[in-house]
Amino acid sequence: MTSGFPVARPRRLRATDAIRRQVAETRLHPADLILPLFVREGADPRPLGSMPGVVQHTLESVRSVVQDAAAAGLGGVMIFGVPEHRDATGTGATDPDGILNQATRVIASEVGDALVVQTDLCLDEFTDHGHCGVLDADGRVDNDATLLRYQDMALAQADAGSALLGLSGMMDGQVAAVRYALDDAGRSDVAVLSYSAKYASAYYGPFREAVASTLTGNRRSYQLDPANRREGLREAQLDVAEGADIVMVKPAGSYLDVLADVSAWSPVPVWAYQVSGEYAMIEAAAANGWIDRDRAILESVLSIKRAGADAILTYWATELATTLR
Repeated sequence: MTSGFPVARPRRLRATDAIRRQVAETRLHPADLILPLFVREGADPRPLGSMPGVVQHTLESVRSVVQDAAAAGLGGVMIFGVPEHRDATGTGATDPDGILNQATRVIASEVGDALVVQTDLCLDEFTDHGHCGVLDADGRVDNDATLLRYQDMALAQADAGSALLGLSGMMDGQVAAVRYALDDAGRSDVAVLSYSAKYASAYYGPFREAVASTLTGNRRSYQLDPANRREGLREAQLDVAEGADIVMVKPAGSYLDVLADVSAWSPVPVWAYQVSGEYAMIEAAAANGWIDRDRAILESVLSIKRAGADAILTYWATELATTLR
């Protein structure tokens, strides 16, 4: 070889679509994707202005959505309830006829054999103050009183047909409390997903519209500080020790370092949630012609998988799975 020319030529493995596909280090599969769903009380579906293409579904309209999700080969759906009435302790969350438990029964009957039916276990959608727990006399979230409500929620959701409970409230000891309640009631079959590293993020804005949030103030006293990386791993370690079957990092895109840390350590599956703000930013930029929408969607989700997520909650789940198939 003439002196000065490169010996290594990595470009050979980038030369064609076929070669690039053959040597890809990271691959997405439809089963890696989970679709978050919002089901509201009321007669008509309601599109969300801040999340184009996402809808607050009714008990009727959600049936076709989950059938499409099953046909696309998704791994599962995560259900959020949007009630008409709320109170201080979120009693609608434990009402067997509350919207979340009704929706769970409907969806489990439709696709329970084809998808993992998952439910959000948190009080924020059901409380009139919008916090993820009950408040004490001084207006602060009472951690241990909230755990008792979570235990009741876990049993109600399990009875409604949820196969996996998504603990998203970030209360200390929530995994142990819920696991104990389930096992004590003979429901050791129900799995627990803990939103272990859930950060106090600005990217949740559109989600507040999706669940018609009544929150005043913020959740910084219980969600993680965005400045902290090691704390995310510590939270995951605590949750695994308490019996979590799966741990979560949320949001995904701005916390890929935390996701990589947790994935490198975790003896259980690690999931990540591509949240509403991440979705809204890509949709808004694409609508303005600033980015290639389809490529940006795939790249954003692929990066989450590359960082170590075993599965990803994303509002593009069905669309992306259909493309992959």
